[in-house]
Amino acid sequence: MGMRLRGASYSKLLFSPPFGVSFPPSEGAQFHFVASGQAILKLADSAPAPISSGDAILLPGGREHAIVSNANVRARPLESFLTVALCEDICTLDAHDAEVCRSKDVLIFTARMDFEMASLHPLIELMPDVLRVSSLVDRQPEIRPLLEAMDREMQSERAGTASILARLADVLAALVVRGWIECDCGDATGWVSALRDERLGRVLSAVHRDPGHNWTLSEMAGLMGSSRSVFAERFAVATGYTPLRYVTAVRMRLAMQWIVRDRMPIELAARRLGYQSHAAFSRAYKRFAGHAPGQARHLNNSHVPERAL
Repeated sequence: MGMRLRGASYSKLLFSPPFGVSFPPSEGAQFHFVASGQAILKLADSAPAPISSGDAILLPGGREHAIVSNANVRARPLESFLTVALCEDICTLDAHDAEVCRSKDVLIFTARMDFEMASLHPLIELMPDVLRVSSLVDRQPEIRPLLEAMDREMQSERAGTASILARLADVLAALVVRGWIECDCGDATGWVSALRDERLGRVLSAVHRDPGHNWTLSEMAGLMGSSRSVFAERFAVATGYTPLRYVTAVRMRLAMQWIVRDRMPIELAARRLGYQSHAAFSRAYKRFAGHAPGQARHLNNSHVPERAL
């Protein structure tokens, strides 16, 4: 569906109270798992929220926030702490005093994650600032053994622990998003309804699996099992796009990721996305992003007009 979470960086944090660590706003989501101890989550316009041992939280929109031992502690930026690399994209931060308050030490695993094609989807904007894993355990019992496995790995020093923690964090965060889509968003309409609609979701999944395919209105309507007119109307109401404009938007968002983040050659991106010529791809890209693909690596692409088509 293009909603896959991909971990970008991970950190294992160990603090002795009093402590405070702040996380800057990010384009991706932020995930935290508290393996031991108690802490407080602070957001600028929300009441401080306690987070306890064994719980995990996801901030889908990557809001600026802090984790502190008590609400009055001043938080230091995460980047100001000394970290040690464990392996690629995973580091550890040890800011505890082994001689003081050992029983009150707080152990946290944190991850910054990218939603594939996040800024394309209005779904992220519909989510609350914070999603708490514990609120989903009763409805999604498969979450509990994952939390328990994460806790065991956090307490161990076995080979491969860091990589296993990273994979568990990715899965837990994805389950939180799915749980919110299926249960917590109540009577939400639009994109959420599209995801819940099995027939419409079938079309969206097919487009995201193979965006370079030469999609036609007739083929997409056939996947849904309806006439072209009925399909086009339902698709537009749910997503805010006409079907073919949506396909183009998916392609261009992928192109931006591949060209900027993955440094993929422009010609290769164009071919993978079904464009027969560099000129046709460049025109579509410029309509969407407001500049030619050759300029993408020299510009800040974090702000893209979603209705550019």
